[in-house]
Amino acid sequence: MTRIVTKKLRAKRCRNTACRTEFVPARPLQTACSVACAIALTQTAKARQSREQDKQERAARRAARERIKTKGDYMRETQAAFNEWIRERDRDLPCISCGRFHQGQWHAGHYRTVGGNPELRFHPLNCHRQCAPCNNHKSGDIVNYRINLVERIGADQVEWLEGPHEPQRYTIEELKAMKASFRAMTRSLKGRAA
Repeated sequence: MTRIVTKKLRAKRCRNTACRTEFVPARPLQTACSVACAIALTQTAKARQSREQDKQERAARRAARERIKTKGDYMRETQAAFNEWIRERDRDLPCISCGRFHQGQWHAGHYRTVGGNPELRFHPLNCHRQCAPCNNHKSGDIVNYRINLVERIGADQVEWLEGPHEPQRYTIEELKAMKASFRAMTRSLKGRAA
């Protein structure tokens, strides 16, 4: 004759965060004190699983978008990060062309244009904060830009900018690194300002 020995189960806390009452389980793997708490636990687990699945799908979409990016896309992203850094760097300075402060939109205006001198696209001496009217409507207002630029960085630096330069060929890895660097410098400047 075999005897079945039943082990007396110790009291547990209900895993339902809304309940958390202490109970003595009827079965060894029971985690909820009642059917209502078990249903709530199941719904919470399904919601968590759904959120995790959504997160994985977003990561997969992000990776797919990253795979189809062109070098031009990386160049635009790096340019946007650079421009943001320039605007943050010169936040306390007036417009390089007209010398005024205003409440409108600010740009990162290049002295030597990106189209005419792509090798100076990401050079900090070539780009300064400029108001939208000067940059858009006056095509950069280059005459006044140069006068103020000489005062700001010196005549020898301006002459260097106006001189010949070696063409730059950036790889995608270099553009990614530059973008990360510009974003880090922008965060640092914003943190100092706060």
